[in-house]
Amino acid sequence: MPFVSIIIPCRNEEKFIGQCLDSIIKQDYPKEILEVLVVDGASQDKTRKIVESYKLKLLDNPQKFTPFGLNIGIKNAKGEVIIRMDAHANYEKDYISQCVKYLREYNADNVGGVIRTLPSQDTTEAKAIAAVLSSSLGAASLFRLGAKKPGEVDTVFGGCYKKEVFSKVGLFDERMIRSQDIEFNKRLKKAGGKIILVPDIVSVYYPQSTFKGFLKHNFSDGFWVTYPLKFGVRYFSLRHLAPLFLTLGTLGSLIFGLLSFFGRLIFVLIFGSYLLFICLTIFKISPKKRLKYFPYLMTAVFIRHFGYGSGSIIGLIKILIP
Repeated sequence: MPFVSIIIPCRNEEKFIGQCLDSIIKQDYPKEILEVLVVDGASQDKTRKIVESYKLKLLDNPQKFTPFGLNIGIKNAKGEVIIRMDAHANYEKDYISQCVKYLREYNADNVGGVIRTLPSQDTTEAKAIAAVLSSSLGAASLFRLGAKKPGEVDTVFGGCYKKEVFSKVGLFDERMIRSQDIEFNKRLKKAGGKIILVPDIVSVYYPQSTFKGFLKHNFSDGFWVTYPLKFGVRYFSLRHLAPLFLTLGTLGSLIFGLLSFFGRLIFVLIFGSYLLFICLTIFKISPKKRLKYFPYLMTAVFIRHFGYGSGSIIGLIKILIP
């Protein structure tokens, strides 16, 4: 069995890092061929103290952002297999062993599994956010929506890599503050690499618990879809641009609607069709089909779509107007 290095980049994760590390300690993979590297991005809360209490290897990331942390971890890793793990998640006890098994079985360069998105707090806001991210309204990736059988994909959550791929393809792009894993996996695929999604590999992910935090996160995700074009990086696919097109279409028809009756008709047609589709879909994911959850789910959907789309628009503006 190969030596495995787990890399966890984190910053200010005192609420989640403990349960993440607990789930890693409980893994059924042999501990003598496993190392855990937590790369801290200058946390200002109790994250470092919590990690130190586990007596794991703690590395410093003075640049704070995720791609720097990942690259610091890779450079310090001893394993021939590297698994990226997220502090906002915990992992089934066979997560590592399943990753290693399928990495070999499919002769893959990267494997990953499905995630179950659960609310990070027992509030209606948090439950609405988790419900939307677990549905087709808030996700397009199979690792969020689920897969029935293993198959080749363009990206996965986290990722279990052969260390040798970083020599062939390079490290994570440190200009990519967000979505650096998607960009890296695109490079990996372009170089002939194989990425496999396996439904037997399972983790639990905890998203933002408030609409404010959810909006900030989605705006940033949308921004980092388009802004990398400034330095010649285009990693996105059509699904990443859908919120941008929706936001532009809605804003454009709204402005046009202020000028003419025909414009108002177009706006009603576009936004009305969108609302109808959203309402019908929300009813399917609403807990116990109760109407009281509708405003929360609708708000989460709007934030997901228009927050993301607005971020993408600002990314384009920043390219044109530095």
